[in-house]
Amino acid sequence: MDRQATVNSLQAFVDGHNFNIQELFGAHRSRQHNQDGFLFRVWAPHAQQVWLIGDFNDWQDNLPMSKDDYGTWSVFTPDAQAGQLYKYRLKQADGTMVTKTDPCALRYEKRPNTAAQIIDFPMKQWRDGLWFGRRSRENYFKRPMNIYEVHAGSWRFRDDGTPFDFADLKRELIPYVKKMHYTDIEFMPLMEHPLPASWGYQITGYFALCSSFGTPAQFQDFVEECHRQNIGVIVDWVPGHFNINNDAMAYYDGTPTYEYQDSNRAKNVGWGALNFDLGKPQVQSFLISNAEFWIGAYHIDGLRVDAVSSIIYLDYDNKPWKPNKYGDNRNLEGYDFIHNLIRTVKRDYPKVLMIAEESSAGVQISGLIEDGALGFDYKWNMGWMNDTLNFYKEDPIYRSYDLHKLTFSFMYRLAERFVLPLSHDEVVHGKRSLMNKMWGDRYKQFAQLRNLYAYMITHPGKKLLFMGSEFGQYLEWKFDAPLEWGELSDHLNKTMQTYTAFLNQLYLDHPCLWELDQAEEGLEVVDADNTAQTVLTYIRHGKRRKDFLEIIINYTPVERRNFRIGVPYAGTYHELLNTEMREFGGTWTRHNPDSKTDKVPFKKKYDYSITTTVPALGVLILQPKNVTIPRRHRRHRRRTTKQSRTTKRQTKKRK
Repeated sequence: MDRQATVNSLQAFVDGHNFNIQELFGAHRSRQHNQDGFLFRVWAPHAQQVWLIGDFNDWQDNLPMSKDDYGTWSVFTPDAQAGQLYKYRLKQADGTMVTKTDPCALRYEKRPNTAAQIIDFPMKQWRDGLWFGRRSRENYFKRPMNIYEVHAGSWRFRDDGTPFDFADLKRELIPYVKKMHYTDIEFMPLMEHPLPASWGYQITGYFALCSSFGTPAQFQDFVEECHRQNIGVIVDWVPGHFNINNDAMAYYDGTPTYEYQDSNRAKNVGWGALNFDLGKPQVQSFLISNAEFWIGAYHIDGLRVDAVSSIIYLDYDNKPWKPNKYGDNRNLEGYDFIHNLIRTVKRDYPKVLMIAEESSAGVQISGLIEDGALGFDYKWNMGWMNDTLNFYKEDPIYRSYDLHKLTFSFMYRLAERFVLPLSHDEVVHGKRSLMNKMWGDRYKQFAQLRNLYAYMITHPGKKLLFMGSEFGQYLEWKFDAPLEWGELSDHLNKTMQTYTAFLNQLYLDHPCLWELDQAEEGLEVVDADNTAQTVLTYIRHGKRRKDFLEIIINYTPVERRNFRIGVPYAGTYHELLNTEMREFGGTWTRHNPDSKTDKVPFKKKYDYSITTTVPALGVLILQPKNVTIPRRHRRHRRRTTKQSRTTKRQTKKRK
């Protein structure tokens, strides 16, 4: 980078418009005074002096850095070599001497040590062009998405007791995800963090892959192989708060640098962290550069943005707060940052997913910024998760009173584009594993876990399940131990894994379960009022009239024989799934026979109905086999489609 280009980049950084700051800051190869070496640059606007220390100068204060007009310090040394470690020593604004890591380093030594490492970042020749070609042509809102959430450091350990790195995960995790028929892998944060117990959410090195998880080249190879196997990769990203350790980003030059000037706004009491000053242009340059770096350098397919509520609300944390200039609780700087982030990412990477972990209902999260939304593609449906898990914990004797907990989400399903998350947060801190939340003895717990997953996979919205839950792990997740893979020697765990894979494949095979997630006609509730038997029945529709599935869910340990339920058309219905089949861990050895309709009305809504047997705590998914669709339904469908197209054209004209 020549002198003028450097000046332009520095000016863009302080203006909040440089979204490639990793090319400016950190350690980079350079040639000066006819010598090859490395140029180091760091932002510390109020420091009195900064020195570069490292392996190349025996960690002595003999490499003073020079300050420019933009608050950054730099120095060139021909003595530095790739692989060596370094830090910065700062004389802070008040004269305090501290040693700090490089916030923009691309690599750190393995924890508990904290020094940055000089590396030549791998310039990979990628072989995932087919993946990106397909992705550029598809509408990702109308494709299936079933996410397997993973903590990279605890999915599996080697025989010597050390965690897998990304070379190991490439060899074993990708085939496993493929076998289980998931569409995407979502990793909890992969950035450098000093405390494993933080799960990656207390970051010190935003631009560095955590050294405990492997090398940048290994992660690049992992993502490439995922794409070659038609699997997407999403990474959790934490732009709201950062690690409070004194040797990292906290009060870097002795004054609020990355954090807010107001100490109340700077402190994140709930997480023992510091909040980014999202109104500071340099911080916006830092964070948006970081998002773009992970997307560009590693070809990831999406960012799940953590704790969005803490970014957009001033009163989110348990601490004093002041209203904004309009007198309300919105963090205007947070809104501005999110909008800048989304616009920049979507400009440069239009098909990358932006997913919000956000727990309020105070603002539209998903949708276009121009329409008043924050701009995310999807929002985690935390309300659905809480209502659903609270219901499944209950003794069935009380469930008839609470069936509305499972149907309430039907009413607001179109309010946002939702992901239904059964995530890591639900299997820690004494909450128990998903399997162990279920009511009853062990057999009934597995029956209800199958029931829960069938409800989730057939509910409108994209899906996410945390690792280990697919085979019903009994123990809570532990960040410092592998999953309980030994449980697969148990019949119920093994058949649970088989069931989850079957259910995931069923989801992929039936477009009615995903292509109309955001359409009113995608869901038809047949009976949500059967509280006497606590049975819920609904239909998922696809674009084609004959493409639908009817789902019958029994929430009690009582088998419902001669159970009558309405169906939309006359004909025959085939049992596609029975969660109580023996191969899934149940006791049934044969499916119900095909059901032929009777000319018996159901709830004045359906002219035809069928009878079947619904297993105790079981789910049936029925598929039309030979049905007759009346002409009036066909005409109505064509008319509805035509009206929809006309409405879209009129909307475009208004715009």
